[in-house]
Amino acid sequence: MDRKDLDVTLYLVTDSSYHTEESLLRTVEEACKGGVTLVQLREKNKGGREYLDKAFKVKEITDRYNVPLIIDDRVDVALACDAAGVHVGASDIPVAVARKLMGPDKIVGATAKTVEAAVKAYEAGADYLGVGAIYPTTTKVVTILTKVSTLKDICEAVPIPAVAIGGLNAGNMDVLEGAGMSGMAVVSAIMKAEDPRKNAQELKQKIVALMGK
Repeated sequence: MDRKDLDVTLYLVTDSSYHTEESLLRTVEEACKGGVTLVQLREKNKGGREYLDKAFKVKEITDRYNVPLIIDDRVDVALACDAAGVHVGASDIPVAVARKLMGPDKIVGATAKTVEAAVKAYEAGADYLGVGAIYPTTTKVVTILTKVSTLKDICEAVPIPAVAIGGLNAGNMDVLEGAGMSGMAVVSAIMKAEDPRKNAQELKQKIVALMGK
């Protein structure tokens, strides 16, 4: 996949904390069937070997549906499973280092909560930005809330896609209207869903309409 063709419309970030491996893989597959355009495997508490093992299994599914797989945090795991790219947060390795290690053809995503951080990440070689948390989240990741006005400012400050993330679901995403983002990332809205495929379809329909695509 050419990283310039990146489609971040509906970005699924996984959470294993309320899944067996089997149900996690099933949820990812259903989400792919429902239309997610990007999947990030996030395993904050796994060692390298276990993380890589899961990455191979998830990639087998995402490849089948032509959905790029992004690995959270771990460049080594991303390279070892030949994922489409890596996502680095503020406390992970710097974007410039991730870009150097991943090479020119892989996707490097970065978290940005301020315009200054967004511009820095863009200049260091990021392909897209995750901006949030827009709402408090139920994930175990420590979140600092980001105003929608900041998201809008970031979208205007950099030419790369920005993705809104953080507690977003079909019932509260209207707050993003007019913010100028290129997509929305969700965790619980799909990972906790009884019917992940249906939820993905509904979310995608709503975000596309919201962005006026």
